[in-house]
Amino acid sequence: MDNSTVTVWGGGSWGTALAVLLARGGRRVSMIVRREEQAREIGMRHRNEAYLPGVVLPDGISATTEVGGSSGIVVLSIPVQLMRGALAEHRGSFPDGTVFINTSKGFEQGTLLRPFEIVRETLGSGVRYATLSGPSFAAEVAADLPTAVSLACEDAETGGMLCRLFSSGRFRAYSTQDVPGVETGGAVKNVIAIAAGLSDGLGFGLNTRAALVTRGIAEITRLGLALGAYPETFRGLSGRGDLMLTCTGDLSRSRRTGLRLAAGESLESITASLGHVAEGVKTSFAVRALAERHGVDMPITSAVTAVLSGSRPPMECVKDLFMRPIREESV
Repeated sequence: MDNSTVTVWGGGSWGTALAVLLARGGRRVSMIVRREEQAREIGMRHRNEAYLPGVVLPDGISATTEVGGSSGIVVLSIPVQLMRGALAEHRGSFPDGTVFINTSKGFEQGTLLRPFEIVRETLGSGVRYATLSGPSFAAEVAADLPTAVSLACEDAETGGMLCRLFSSGRFRAYSTQDVPGVETGGAVKNVIAIAAGLSDGLGFGLNTRAALVTRGIAEITRLGLALGAYPETFRGLSGRGDLMLTCTGDLSRSRRTGLRLAAGESLESITASLGHVAEGVKTSFAVRALAERHGVDMPITSAVTAVLSGSRPPMECVKDLFMRPIREESV
């Protein structure tokens, strides 16, 4: 497969950062974006100011609003809630054998499906697929700061090739075949990050945050095992690593959502002003529904959805968590 040219479908911050990463590695990158003015800004000014302000894009990046291409490798950076519609509308726009690499995090509302399941339902069971996730803020990847992530692909040979495609002196991709685990960790960590932001915003301190992160990984692991994941995945980059970053880093939109909710701001005001998708908001309700479907105990997730829906104030949710029956610590 010729991997000298890669298509990045999506012009947000993460898609743009990955385009920068691939172009720095000598690849020609064609970005598919939604608006003509954004395509012109990327192609002519080498900028994408709405999503990565201040970053000069390498010359190897071009942009178009036309969906399709013959590169053979497509990086999907489309929000999970929009993925099915985009793929269905443009089914057949890419050649047979194209490898699709998902980089978005979440579960589809209604169906509660992971990105792999959406892609497979839309493009067919034989689709070649991988998913990339881990502790990686887009701005830091674009700034060429050292970063390590997980890349999951059921086919080990394809996964190894894709790890080499993304890896450089400042970016390392570790391979795994655990697609359910990597996608579950990447989605649910945003829910726990909202809880961490709420905790910090309420002034509960570092002890509380550490407890939330630790019990958060237990919730992620329980759900992941119910969905067929490997337990060791949640001890790695797409589990503990991504959770740690998202719960402590101020670039995390989910964490910022929690902070602002704790300050009394409405969810509508927060989502309107962020400018980008706070994945944890919609994911929280899907995760709660998945937990109920599989009989998985996820008290932090339940507390977050109660706050997001306005049914209970944050302080009451904290009290509920600490009044749960005492039991042995376990996953």
